[in-house]
Amino acid sequence: MINDFRDRLKNTFSNEKDHLTESSENHRQSEEKLDPEREIIPIEETEPEIESLADESRNLPIEPSESVETESVEPAIEPAVPKKRLELWKIPPLNQEEIQSTPLSPTTEQEITSETSKDKKTSKKTFPWLLGGGILLIMGGLALVAPKVMDWVENQQQQQVLKTLETESNQPSEVLKLATLPPEKRDEQLKAIATQSESSLERSRAKYLLAADLLKAYKGGEAIQLLENLEQEYPLLAPYILLKRGRGYELSNEKIKAQETWQELLEKYPDSPVVVDALDLLGRSDSKYWDQAIADHPNHPRTLEILHQRLKKDPQSVELMRQIVKTSPDDSSTPKIRTVLVKDHAEQLTPQDWTAIADSYWQQREYGKALTAYAKAEETPQNLYRLARSQQIQDKKTDAIKNFQLLIERYPNLPETAQALRRLASLTPPQEAIGYLDQIVQKFPEDAPNALLKKANLLEKIDPSLAQKTRETLLKDYSASDAAAEYRWEQAKKQAKAGNLVQAWEWAQKLTQGNPDSAIAPKATFWIGKWAQQLGRPDDAKAAFENVLARYPQSYYAWRAAVLSGWQVGDFNSVRFLQPNIVMPNTRPLPTAGSDMFKELYRLGQDQDAIALFEAEMSDKKELDVYQSFTDALLKLTQSDYLAGINQILNLRDSKNPQDQKQWQALRQNPDYWQALFPFPYKQSILDWSEKRQLNPLLVASLIRQESRFEKEIRSPVGATGLMQVMPSTADWIAPQIDLKKFSLTNPQDNINLGTWYFQYTHDEYSNNSALAVASYNAGPGNVAKWLKEYQGSDPDLFIENIPFSETKNYVESVFSNYWNYMRIYNPEVSQLLSPLSK
Repeated sequence: MINDFRDRLKNTFSNEKDHLTESSENHRQSEEKLDPEREIIPIEETEPEIESLADESRNLPIEPSESVETESVEPAIEPAVPKKRLELWKIPPLNQEEIQSTPLSPTTEQEITSETSKDKKTSKKTFPWLLGGGILLIMGGLALVAPKVMDWVENQQQQQVLKTLETESNQPSEVLKLATLPPEKRDEQLKAIATQSESSLERSRAKYLLAADLLKAYKGGEAIQLLENLEQEYPLLAPYILLKRGRGYELSNEKIKAQETWQELLEKYPDSPVVVDALDLLGRSDSKYWDQAIADHPNHPRTLEILHQRLKKDPQSVELMRQIVKTSPDDSSTPKIRTVLVKDHAEQLTPQDWTAIADSYWQQREYGKALTAYAKAEETPQNLYRLARSQQIQDKKTDAIKNFQLLIERYPNLPETAQALRRLASLTPPQEAIGYLDQIVQKFPEDAPNALLKKANLLEKIDPSLAQKTRETLLKDYSASDAAAEYRWEQAKKQAKAGNLVQAWEWAQKLTQGNPDSAIAPKATFWIGKWAQQLGRPDDAKAAFENVLARYPQSYYAWRAAVLSGWQVGDFNSVRFLQPNIVMPNTRPLPTAGSDMFKELYRLGQDQDAIALFEAEMSDKKELDVYQSFTDALLKLTQSDYLAGINQILNLRDSKNPQDQKQWQALRQNPDYWQALFPFPYKQSILDWSEKRQLNPLLVASLIRQESRFEKEIRSPVGATGLMQVMPSTADWIAPQIDLKKFSLTNPQDNINLGTWYFQYTHDEYSNNSALAVASYNAGPGNVAKWLKEYQGSDPDLFIENIPFSETKNYVESVFSNYWNYMRIYNPEVSQLLSPLSK
């Protein structure tokens, strides 16, 4: 309406006085009608965290850790092939059937009837110069003042909208509950909300979702009716409203109006990442807009699509390939382009190009190719470290040592140097290694504790007394370190094994007091309680178990403490048959990063637009902070990329940056963090098959999370496939027994059917002892039989501690840690029990 008024001011009046009077009245009415709204969704400063979960044996880092010799049970899951992001919102080609038969009719102005009063006609004839002069004076004044007046009016209206939306955004939303449902299941409810008489955030959201559904169904005219002027009452999504309204015009075969609408987007929101979507669409008719997108927004995901379109037309363009590899190293299309560059155009590549190529190889764990590329890349501390590390991984020990030493010589005080010294300590003989560890202690205080502990272990065989002095230095100078906690726990275990429970208690007590944030602290606190029980001190045991539940509620040992405290959460012998109440959230979480526009799109279930917008907003950042990385992980989960999403959230704990640690600790206080870390996809299939097999559905979900991270097509090196990692031979043995004639292990329904049958079978084999059933699922029945014979009748917690295969021990603890977390996140009864302890 404001635009209508501006247009009127530009027109030549045929009947000056009457037309001016009408324009003034229309403007007054416009101000009365305009009451648009904008939603402000603040970034919630929530949850950073220190994972106290059991080690995730399947959490494969980008850079492999030092190898540890353990008895092999089953190889870890292969890293999933990087998935391509959801296809961004693309404009499919039109055909005559898809185009609306009748375009949207333009709005017509109400016809103005001219006055025929004899007196007025006489007045005009009598004072033409006076009236004309007055009109010219008024018009001249309006020409000077109108833009400022209009901007002021718009600003006042926008402020009112923002206040209204900010209030409404904190209210429960029925539309957000419907957002992730299929269009056919939400259509009627959305229409009821969209046709409400009063303007509201809910009405705007409903209109937007209905319009988006209509556009996907190629119903442009109907979509335009919903989108018309919607940006006035829903400014939060104004750029996207214009983008989609242009699409509606295009579908209605009104191409000029479509282009005008996209041009309006460029003019009104020049700083919004959404302009690249408009440039892309306009560029299909005029390539200058594509040039503008590439020049002004090189890292935008939509620009990547433009580059690919041009590469199709010019497949030998080194410049296009170079730009794609540089700006999109993680895209699924990049490896092929990278291969062409390296194979056919190596002589044209600069050291900077080789860095981009090498980084791409490194991210995809192709270390053999990475070392070749890093050798040609520009010399930086990171590149030199990665070259040496790649050589180490590829068993080129001599070359690795040489380059690690070169890094130390040229960049003596950088973080990469500390990493190089650690690597050299593992590659060289003990005496030489001790020298490298001493350099770490002297130059890098943050890494000194671990260096001292490693030094003490090396000295144990050379000079035990010096080893003991080194440990004393560790405890004296770095008492609060994780390395000190590790040493204290080793001493506590040694004393307990010798039957000296009081001394074991004392060592564990020092750990819980001096290292309360250590990953070992939950275990030490729990065992203080266990040892107190054995020493006949029930009050101390009770206090220890409550301490575990209060301080480390997400840990495996919190579950064990809950069991020993009498909570009805299922013990090893009873958890199978427990059928817990499960309550899922009914709306999506509020992301912790990104613009308000992105957050709104995400919560509305507009995944393609949300993903593209977030990637555009983050495209210029070299590294994401904790909140940004968590939000990126949420988007991975939205795309069913559960392995990458869960592991990315787990890895948030690893940053040594103080600000990242602060954010992570805050993030952990937010329930959204835990729901993302323990998602529940395939819920209905899990519930159905668990009921049929008389299994606890949360235990089944926990097993799946550990086996496959809910990746339905994942395959282990030995061939175990799908959600529950069923071996093909095992599936062939099970299928006839359940009358399953045709199946696919990558089909979630078939896989859960077969996997739950086998899980039921292992439970039946071990008298419904879930610890043994889970251990057998990982290590096989033969190994479990051996351990049972060796540790017959022992305490169940001690049995788990004594499992000789570290992978299986971690696996069992992780599955039950998962189970406990699913209970505390999705079971209201357990949440209520924990709530008073957290205060």
